[in-house]
Formats: sequence, C-alpha cells, structure tokens
Amino acid sequence: MDSALRIFGNDIAIAFSGAEDVALIEYAKLTGRPYRVFSLDTGRLNRETYKFFDAVEKHYGIHIEYLFPDAREVQALVRTKGLFSFYEDGHQECCSVRKVRPLRRMLQGVRAWITGQRKDQSPGTRADTPVVQVDPVFEGVDGAGSLIKWNPVANVDGKDLWNFLRSMDVPVNSLHSQGYVSIGCEPCTRPVLPGQHEREGRWWWEDANAKECGLHNRNLKTNDVADANRLTVNGVNTREDIFETTAIVNLTRPGIENLLRLKKRQEPWLIVLYAPWCRFCQAMDASYSELAGKLAGTGIKVGKFRADGDQKQFAQEELQLGSFPTILFFPKNTSKPIKYPSERRDADSLISFVKALT
Repeated sequence: MDSALRIFGNDIAIAFSGAEDVALIEYAKLTGRPYRVFSLDTGRLNRETYKFFDAVEKHYGIHIEYLFPDAREVQALVRTKGLFSFYEDGHQECCSVRKVRPLRRMLQGVRAWITGQRKDQSPGTRADTPVVQVDPVFEGVDGAGSLIKWNPVANVDGKDLWNFLRSMDVPVNSLHSQGYVSIGCEPCTRPVLPGQHEREGRWWWEDANAKECGLHNRNLKTNDVADANRLTVNGVNTREDIFETTAIVNLTRPGIENLLRLKKRQEPWLIVLYAPWCRFCQAMDASYSELAGKLAGTGIKVGKFRADGDQKQFAQEELQLGSFPTILFFPKNTSKPIKYPSERRDADSLISFVKALT
C-alpha cells in the first residue's frame, strides 16, 4: 500500500465495496500518505451498507467518491426487463450497467487503482491474483494497457484480515454479524451457512465457478465450463457480448448489407464493427453506450456489428474493417459509409464526428 501511494500519489484510488476491504483504508491511513477512496453505489445496496459508508467516512475523516450508474441506462433496463431480470437471464447485464460502466468511467481518470481481491475469496476465479499487474480489462488516463492494478491483500488469508480489523477496532458492516461474508447488492447477496464458501452467498442461482460481476472478469479461467466469455467454437471467440444496452441496435449480416444497399436512408446510422474479445473494443464499451444514450431521440441510430469469425472477410472487403474497433457513419443521403478516422473514442469526440456529418 505504501509503495502504491508513493508511486502514484493522487493518480491512484482505493476501490471500497462496503465489506471487509475497509482494511485497505486502514492500511492507507497507516502509511501517513494522502489517499483517495471511491465506491460504486448501484442503487440496490443494503441499508446497512449505506450506514457503513457513513461510519467509515466519519471514522477516517474522508469523503468517499461515490460512482453512480447512468440513469438512462438503468431506466431502459428496468422498463424493458423488469427489476429482477438477473434471476432469469444472469447477473452480467445488470452488473454491466450498474457497476462495470461507472467503474470504467472512473478508471479512465486515474493511472492506477487498489482492490481488495484475495486469492482465498474465490478459488475458482481469484487463485492466481497477483499483488501488482497491468489491468487486463480497463484502461487508465494514458489509454489501453496503461492502468496498474494493485491487489495488496492478494496473499492475505481472510481470517488474518479479520484479526487485523478487530485489533485495529475499525468500523465493519453490520451484515457480517448476520452471516453475510461477501457483500454486494441486496437482491444478489445472502448469508452463508457454516462450512459454505463466502462467495456462495453471491448470485447463488448461477454456476459456482464464475462468480464475478465484471469488475475482475479476467479472473475467470479458460477451462471453466461456465466461462463462455473465452470459449472458442469453430474459430470464433464466444466471449460474452459487449455494448449491451437497449439504445444500441445489434445488426445482423442481412441488416448491415441492407444499409449498404440503400442510397437514401430514413435516418443516419453510427455503427461500430467489433469483436467482444478485443480489449480496445472493451475499453470503449462505456463511452459508446454513453454516446448511444446521448443520441437517443435525435433521429440518429446507433448500432453494432460483430465482425470477427466468419464475418471478418466480409467486413474487410465491404465495410473498411482494418482493425477492431472500426466505427462507420452511414449518412442519410449518401450510400457509402464514412470511416471514423481518429483513435479518440470518447463520447464527445464521436458526437463531434457525427455532428460534422449531419
């Protein structure tokens, strides 16, 4: 912890989930160095967790930087699929809207972050967690491949961590005394029984080998049966899809071929050619979704076309695909699409590109 804060100063922040990772804040305090703390408020947390946040702020004299999901994305998800869709089709979509995208926006403003991951938290997904790594999923202020992820308690046993918390007399979430160990959102967290592993209290209706919300998704192993994220079938990587929001239209091959044929369209289209396994595509997930929300109701359609596997040759020959991601604008009155020329893929830059052509 001292090394992380010394090296990165104000360009690093501690991720605090409202559970036993309060130890990270205690370690930071003990270094005597300034530190930042942020937390994801999904809007679905337990009342006890919110009270715990308040107690931690008062105990340490800090202000936690709370991150919130995009209201339009939450509204679209709930109106389309209801409040508890995750019980039927898995937690990933909800976690993507409420946790992953807000985190992605936060991390794009720092050079490093600190997590409370421990190897013993989830043997199926976190057993190989290093103390320091280049973040394999998110990008920092300097772009893809630049964000450093610190896991200072990776090698600490959970029992030792709790002994530390008790000895330092720090605030803890009252849910721990009710049988909760790993604590997340209220609908997706329950107490565990004696002898059960702590992660069995999370998303208990799903496969036990893939209990990650997306914040640490690359922990999942390729040989896990539940890890469809990295499974390859017939030469196509079937990683769970990205750009998953109701504001983005998922185009099929016939759909995009039809767009190409039209000399006049009812509305202009902005389309990303992507591969879900591509880290640069993953890095623009939040910004492209943000863009789609901003363009909703403007008459400009936002879409995506998966252009790897069997579709790659077609995309290279007909859609100007050079590398992933490739972004195309289909004007209203011109048949040929215009390729976005810049490597800047934030929402504002893409909107400026669209406005210049409409």
